[in-house]
Amino acid sequence: MTVKTLLFDLDGTLIDSNDLIVESFRYTLKKHTGRDYERDDILPFIGPPLGDTLQTIDPNQVDEMMATYREHNLSNHDAYIKMYDGVYDVIRQLHEDGYPMAIVTTKIQSSARKGLELTGLDQFFDVVIGLDDVEAAKPSADPVLRGMRALGGEIESTLMVGDNSHDIEAGQNAGVQTAAVGWSAKGRDYVASFKPDYILDDMADLLDIVKG
Repeated sequence: MTVKTLLFDLDGTLIDSNDLIVESFRYTLKKHTGRDYERDDILPFIGPPLGDTLQTIDPNQVDEMMATYREHNLSNHDAYIKMYDGVYDVIRQLHEDGYPMAIVTTKIQSSARKGLELTGLDQFFDVVIGLDDVEAAKPSADPVLRGMRALGGEIESTLMVGDNSHDIEAGQNAGVQTAAVGWSAKGRDYVASFKPDYILDDMADLLDIVKG
């Protein structure tokens, strides 16, 4: 299958923000519920929009918890965020080879751009589709289709790359090709269960796919 256009989730796919997310949830939930959450309790929260997750915990405190989470997340952002091995070189190579690329994330755009700027990946992505740019978040097809159209891509030659179920399902719902990263915090077997077209065990695997 030919790939001409590439869409990427950000957190857990290109940048490792898992520890930051876990600590922000742990701090927020301890403050607002009094409960100590373990890492395994929090892993299922990674991926969906923040408000949706907090709604399931306490619908009466969603706004307050979101404010606490974002304050903690932003104030600790730079100390935690790092790129996964090989990401920078592969993204740079794809950019130099002329592949149109966009970020499609459930973060709000300003937060996503902060991570891109910190890692130096911002120079490769002119298009960022954030939660505040769409009517419905992944797994809706809307974010994927918006990213694809912004790049002038076509469904049959677009690939959505992500680390979570909603990334794969959003790509499938949009009718594009999908790739899951094997370094997902939820495990390779978990993402494989959603039957993506490809699984990347190393970011360099992406070069083999697009040059097929």
